Amino acid sequence: MNDTILPEKGDPAGMPDRARTQKAGLWIRLATTPKASDAAKVEKLFSGPFQFLKGVTSEDGMPGPDRIEVCLAGRSNVGKSSLINALANRKRIARTSNTPGRTQEINFFKLGSSHYLVDLPGYGYARMPKPAAERCQRIMRSYLRGRMSLRRVFVLIDARHGPKPIDESFLDLLDSAAVPFQIVFTKVDKVGREPRSSLLDLASPSVNGRAAGFPEVIATSASTGEGIETLRLSISSI
Repeated sequence: MNDTILPEKGDPAGMPDRARTQKAGLWIRLATTPKASDAAKVEKLFSGPFQFLKGVTSEDGMPGPDRIEVCLAGRSNVGKSSLINALANRKRIARTSNTPGRTQEINFFKLGSSHYLVDLPGYGYARMPKPAAERCQRIMRSYLRGRMSLRRVFVLIDARHGPKPIDESFLDLLDSAAVPFQIVFTKVDKVGREPRSSLLDLASPSVNGRAAGFPEVIATSASTGEGIETLRLSISSI
């Protein structure tokens, strides 16, 4: 079946301005700005505390699974720390660096009274010493396969490049562990005026064929704020 881009008529969420693509029988949607009626849900969660709790390097250092957990993951230098800062509406709650692979811990943030936002080390490790890279891989796999309170992993993809083979390997890991994931494109302000629906063509092969994939793609920019409220709503809805 050929890919088809069309407006989502009759969308049950009442958002006719979404675009979607059908590939292998699965609909992939592009999320748009939340409606005013969604504001209360977002405000309830994000008006509460958003604070760093701890960074851990082993499973026994993790906090108890007493909250709903959502996780951000992506290649090194994909803009994960900047996105966390934008979600928190703060400049330095997460450290940003021009050196890929700097974060070597799993960082837990308290979000409101009900959620943990979890920041995984960036995968890729191009400039990370091999022992450190192997340690990061071990704790990431342990967390993803054994954390019962984990509800969704938001996988960050640079909109300029699309999913790379290392992203596909990470998605395979999530799928094999039956961990639900959702693709979030970062740095969309750097792709010019291309229609945002073109991102669906990049995401579709990565979601299709993986049962754990969530069929709604979010386009974000930490610099301009695009998509931040949409991502907040997605987190608040979990």
